[in-house]
Order: sequence, then C-alpha cells, then structure tokens
Amino acid sequence: MQRRAVLGLGAAGVLAAGGGAFVALRHERQAAEAAGNAAGPLSAQAAAFWNASFDTLDQQTYQPANHLRGKPLLLNFWATWCAPCVKELPEINQFHDEFAPKGWQVLGLAVDAPTPVRGFLEKIPLKFPVALAGLTGTDLSKTLGNAKGGLPFTVAFGPQGEPIWRKLGATHLDELREMARSVAA
Repeated sequence: MQRRAVLGLGAAGVLAAGGGAFVALRHERQAAEAAGNAAGPLSAQAAAFWNASFDTLDQQTYQPANHLRGKPLLLNFWATWCAPCVKELPEINQFHDEFAPKGWQVLGLAVDAPTPVRGFLEKIPLKFPVALAGLTGTDLSKTLGNAKGGLPFTVAFGPQGEPIWRKLGATHLDELREMARSVAA
C-alpha cells in the first residue's frame, strides 16, 4: 500500500512538472509572439535583426524592436570607408524626409568604428538614427540575404517585420520611392 502511495505521488509530481513546463513554454511562446507581431512568429531572418541590439554613438543600447516595429523600415548597412555608401546616404536621407510622413522609418547600421562615424556625421548630418553594427554587421547582413557580405546593403521590412526588398550596392532615390510606393504603410 505504501509503495502505491509513493508511486502515485511520483506520477503526480511528473504530471505537475510536465504541466508546469508546458505552461512555461506556452508563456515563452506567447511572449515571443508578442515581441514578434500579431500575425505570428517571425522568420529566422527577421528575428535575427529584430532581436539584435546595437551601440549608439552616445554609448547607449539601441534595440530596433523597441523603436521601429510595426511600420515599414528601410535598413541600410554602410561604412565611412565605402565610397558607394557615402554617395547613397544623402539620397537615403532624402527618402527619410519624403516617406517618414507616410509611416516609413530609416535606420543606418554602420559597419565601422565610432570615431570615423562621428566624424562623417559631423560633415554630413543624417536625420535618421544611426547605430554601430561593427564587424558583426556583416554577419547580420548575410543573414538578411547579403550572400557576398558587401556594402552598401539595404533591406526594407514591411509593417509585419519581415524583409520585403533587398539590394546589394548603392541605392537610388527613385528606386527607393518606387519600392516604398509598392508597400502599404
């Protein structure tokens, strides 16, 4: 009789632990979906970006998910030593000016060190946020579809947080306008 009671308590313990694990996993999934989007979990590509955090020039942590989710986003990987990057940034800045009122956001991720980025932004101020991706920015850009790891690389995300457009090489204002008009903000 005593053995049955011990086995019964053991089985109840296993069931309780299993149920607790189920509740914990369910809660974790719900939290991840809440951080993701209402339509469901993000693709691995999108999650790699939205779950990342970057340093800012004022040594703060910038988390795109906290600032940029829910609206279309143009993400540009660039560096001060990259001539095509430097050439396209004024056009991306113009895109920001034209499309921010239509719900678009822009983020520049510098695959660079803080000192040259500060110097660059003193000469050519940008109206959109810039964060530092450092050398890990190349890995992130590869995850987002930049197989060659080259710069500049630009990705547009739709309002649900998934990549909808990519370009390796310098962008042009006209192509950015066309891309943005094809996406409902």
